[in-house]
Amino acid sequence: MACQEAFHLIFIIIFPISGGFIFSQIDLLAEACRPYKAVTSFGLCIYRTINSQSPDGVVDAVAHASKLLEGYSGEVPSELVDGYISSEINNLKALIILDLSWNQFSGDIPSSIGSIESLVTLSFAHNNLQGNISQFLGDLRGLESLNLSNNNFSGLIPRSLETLNYLQYFDVSHNRLEGEIPTGGRFGNFTAQSFTQNYALCGVARLQVPPCENQTVKRSNSKHVLLITYIAVPIISAIFIVAIIIWFIRRRKVKKNQLHVEISPLLSWRRVSYQELVQATKDFNEMNLLGDGSFGSVFTGTLSDGLNIAVKKFNLQLENAIKSFDIECEVLSKIRHRNLVQVVSCCSNLDFKALVLEYMPNGSLGKWLYSHNYCLDLVQRLNIGNTFPIVHRDLKPSNVLLDEDMNAHVGDFGISKFFGEGEAFSQTITLATIGYMAPEYGSEGNVSTKGDVYSYGILLLEMFTRKKPTDDMFSKEMSLKDWVSEALQEHAAIEVVAPGLMETEDQHFSEKEECISSVFGLAMECLVILPEERINMTQTVAKLEKIRATFLASISR
Repeated sequence: MACQEAFHLIFIIIFPISGGFIFSQIDLLAEACRPYKAVTSFGLCIYRTINSQSPDGVVDAVAHASKLLEGYSGEVPSELVDGYISSEINNLKALIILDLSWNQFSGDIPSSIGSIESLVTLSFAHNNLQGNISQFLGDLRGLESLNLSNNNFSGLIPRSLETLNYLQYFDVSHNRLEGEIPTGGRFGNFTAQSFTQNYALCGVARLQVPPCENQTVKRSNSKHVLLITYIAVPIISAIFIVAIIIWFIRRRKVKKNQLHVEISPLLSWRRVSYQELVQATKDFNEMNLLGDGSFGSVFTGTLSDGLNIAVKKFNLQLENAIKSFDIECEVLSKIRHRNLVQVVSCCSNLDFKALVLEYMPNGSLGKWLYSHNYCLDLVQRLNIGNTFPIVHRDLKPSNVLLDEDMNAHVGDFGISKFFGEGEAFSQTITLATIGYMAPEYGSEGNVSTKGDVYSYGILLLEMFTRKKPTDDMFSKEMSLKDWVSEALQEHAAIEVVAPGLMETEDQHFSEKEECISSVFGLAMECLVILPEERINMTQTVAKLEKIRATFLASISR
């Protein structure tokens, strides 16, 4: 290929912050790709020195990019997954898909992005971006999908987005937005799911937000607001300065008292004494018992300041109970994630060991699947289906807990290990639950994130069929996987779907059927017998997110 000829690089890579991949900072993107402005799709651009000056040299480098990633594991250095999005990204004039989701980028969206007129799909979901949503996004006339959810955007939703006539999917949930939700253009087709969990949005009743104030009321109150601002700003500034001084003084004292750097993750934990736990749980009364686990019991309680907690009290008479306690403390002190049950404190002495956890008021996923008093709709089940590379080794509904907003949190890490994507090790003692356990775990003792992918596939089938893998209807001749697989082959997914989840008279029956069939197909990819032939967890989550986005877009038309 001559250097003067058009050069197209089609290369999509999605990087979760917990995966085992290495990649360059975002501001290298424009420099790396500047000579080839016909790049049509982009997850994150991997840049390395290329000896050849011809486009063929670049093609060879990209073709072998997957080999660069083999063998990497563990936590990606923070300096490679955060920082600002470069304003030079507009050099990619032919970009169609831009997906930077599930990273730690901060700052705001560069205004230059409005000049990439070819963009069709744009996602900055699950980052730390802040500031106002750029009004220049309204210049992306061909945009069909825009996902800005799970960031720290504030201010108003710009009216310029009303001009995006091809926009089919829009999500700004889980931000700090306020003001009136636009009603023009495609905004009449979006549902409440697109705007949930924000600071102070207002608008029409169907979006489940409060009505906006009358503009005349706003003007009459503006003088009062201005006066209060003049008084409050100096006071708040003074308090802030004093707080900073106190923080620095306390920080110095803490550093002097530190014995070893390895205990630093525990400094953020709250100090809770044994007597406080006894008082909070009414001396571990049976009335406060939430349930029993492998190595002890879980009690609910309320601390003196009103904080609701769950106390996991370990039975030290059981073999491996102390080891389980140590493992959970290690795992949960090293990682913080919105989908993990967070530790409030850790209480330990010779005769007593307990974990103090945040309380999950909606209980376990198992309770919602098998109780007649509870019901999960299709979107809720899709939202719950999220995970990441933790070798949990016992992923099942009873270990998935739901908070007050029905967000999923994985708990019970007593037999876990924190791993990078693809890493594996050998385990001689089988501790996982029959039915959810990958074949290689039971036969060879090989444990990796691929084993959790298998368990995740079983979990998906169970969520959407309401059938346990150990149900009496299954045997050696017919498993849960076989049952669903036969239904897929006969195009009869409705025959195995959980009762009430999909009915032929439903308004969006065909959309639901296509969505659930896609979920079942994804589960089958997770349940491939040979671990090396299974997709990884990063790919699994990305595919499930795409299924969810497609379904929401189809029912909002």
